[in-house]
Amino acid sequence: MNVELHHLRGFLAIAGERNFTRAAKRVNVSQSTLSRNIRRLEELLGRRLLERTTRQVELTPAGEALYRRIQFLLPQLEEALRLEQGGDSLRVGFTWGFPAEWPQKLFRDFEEETGVAVQVHRSDSPFAGIDCGDVDLAILRGVVDVSGLEVVTLSYEKQIAAVSVRSDLSQREEVSWREIADQEIVLNEVSGTVSLDDWPEDGRPSVSVTCRNFDEWLVAVASGKGVGVAPELVGQQHINSCVSFLAIPDAPRVPLNLVYPKRGGHPLIPRFISMARATVRAREAVGRRKRVRPSRESRRPPSVSPR
Repeated sequence: MNVELHHLRGFLAIAGERNFTRAAKRVNVSQSTLSRNIRRLEELLGRRLLERTTRQVELTPAGEALYRRIQFLLPQLEEALRLEQGGDSLRVGFTWGFPAEWPQKLFRDFEEETGVAVQVHRSDSPFAGIDCGDVDLAILRGVVDVSGLEVVTLSYEKQIAAVSVRSDLSQREEVSWREIADQEIVLNEVSGTVSLDDWPEDGRPSVSVTCRNFDEWLVAVASGKGVGVAPELVGQQHINSCVSFLAIPDAPRVPLNLVYPKRGGHPLIPRFISMARATVRAREAVGRRKRVRPSRESRRPPSVSPR
């Protein structure tokens, strides 16, 4: 028998109000939805529960019997299902380059709404521990194609080049993706966002140094071992007197993903993802408005020369 709580809540509202309009308002659904729920409850129980007339609603004997049994039982059940807050957490993993703005708002809103704390874990492993159960959900960049993991892409990030201040490139503001192919690069092969496959097979850069984490990568670039490629936020978050950052206007953009297990994951993951999408969309909308906002000079009315 697939009787659900919303069926019983609707029935109790009808039994108490004896009016569909008032009962629908009480349980915060439309009158048509409430009517469908009551009809479904009657079908599941195989009994008519209400006598409907044009003026009023009355309970049948079966309805009276059901009302007597659940009028106290249902509130007790709902109270039992209201678990105390605290003691649970959602573990979020990342490798490096943690997004600077939206996660803080997301975490705060999520904790206030659910009562579940967000714990952030940094890992130098390729999948930030999501592949072995160390975290419940991971923030990862790039293409993630691993059996058993679900991927939700939130946005796409620009990439920049990182070069030593001793490099000739450091005097420039930007470099093309094709030009990087003529350079030696420093490659973070564990948690980096680029690979040689990002360039055409006949035009790939050579690798001077391979690293296993972001700190090693940054030191190698600063030491002049080669050019590094990373998401744009690296240039915003990591100021290094020995490194210059250049724009790469034609670089492929890097997907920023939330990754979680397809089965057996934390029950609040869907809610977290929904809130993350809404937070990122709101942030991007603000960014678009700022970009199209006219400057103060352009908002001034044109001056009129006296004749």
